Amino acid sequence: MSEQEPGKGLLSTLEGVNKVLLALVGVSDKVSDLIFSPGKPAQVELNSQLRGARIQGLEVLTEADTADLARVLTEKSAVATENLAEKGSCDLSHAVGTKARFRVNIFRQRGTFAAVLRVIPTTIPTFDQLGLPPALRAIAELKNGIVLVTGPTGSGKSSTLAAVIDLINDTRSDHVVTIEDPIEFSHKHKKSTIHQRELHSDTPNFALALRAALRQAPKVILVGEMRDTETIETAFEAAETGHLVLSTLHTIDASKTVDRIIGVFPKSEEQSVRTRLAQTFRYIVSQRLLPRKDGKGRIAALEILKANDRTQEYIIKGESGGKSLVDAMMDGELDGMQPFDKVLENMVRDGSISMANALAYATNRTNLQLSLHDLGSTEPEVQA
Repeated sequence: MSEQEPGKGLLSTLEGVNKVLLALVGVSDKVSDLIFSPGKPAQVELNSQLRGARIQGLEVLTEADTADLARVLTEKSAVATENLAEKGSCDLSHAVGTKARFRVNIFRQRGTFAAVLRVIPTTIPTFDQLGLPPALRAIAELKNGIVLVTGPTGSGKSSTLAAVIDLINDTRSDHVVTIEDPIEFSHKHKKSTIHQRELHSDTPNFALALRAALRQAPKVILVGEMRDTETIETAFEAAETGHLVLSTLHTIDASKTVDRIIGVFPKSEEQSVRTRLAQTFRYIVSQRLLPRKDGKGRIAALEILKANDRTQEYIIKGESGGKSLVDAMMDGELDGMQPFDKVLENMVRDGSISMANALAYATNRTNLQLSLHDLGSTEPEVQA
């Protein structure tokens, strides 16, 4: 790798950084992430695959290039600068005027800097654009309780919640407070009044901001992530006192979500937590993004668990043979419920995804394979 003096390259100024970012997002309207790493060209993630981008002057990124990028992006935030220096990584948001927005993570690796920028759409996606099940529109009508959207990083949780908030904004004259790390989608006041608070710049942590929100007279509170016991405890309290709380967890399905929340608390509190969760949750929506069979991007598969007498009982008493949340979802189609593997089966049958990919992403591969036995053998390859 060639040596380069810091502060002299294309990424050494805000103008240069913004120019490069716009060039990268201009590669395709389906670019999801930008990756900057020494020894490689700037890369874009397109349909789940990384591709190098040809930018004059940045054919191969140097250590000085990524150091410049880190300095330029963090210089507006003392907290980000401090976190990068002391903790080795930091999160922040970055906007290029009204043309592009990004969620940024900068980190140290092997003594150098690297960065990953998630592309945030400049317009808020609608239910129809995301292909969300119509049953989820009912979330915007809820007056209290907890709604969790779960899934791995990059599965579209933020987009789903943004669509829900936008629907509330269109249909309800309420006060909405969001607490985010960082702010991704920027909501304008419509029928609702929306205040968006960003971690570090507006508040030090989720739990403190959530407790403060209880004194700010909101009807709806969005918490970017349920990260710790204090945040979950305060979310319970908010839901129990008549607020609608929307949040996310990095869990793969409804059962794992219940286990994660219960597991955060001491074992001695398990039954109390089970009861509070059963009484306050309204929906647990879990997402996975799968490659489309036609190669044209990705499609979301959503598992939906809704609160009713049966699902509340299974959460309070725990799952057992014949009494699982998956069983309840299988039998709850009329209530708008659906388990992952049934969704995947339907997607294979309508040609949206390949059988090979469905089996690769399935919760219970064997059961799904049995459900699809009439279609014959699977395709030999799994698309990335």
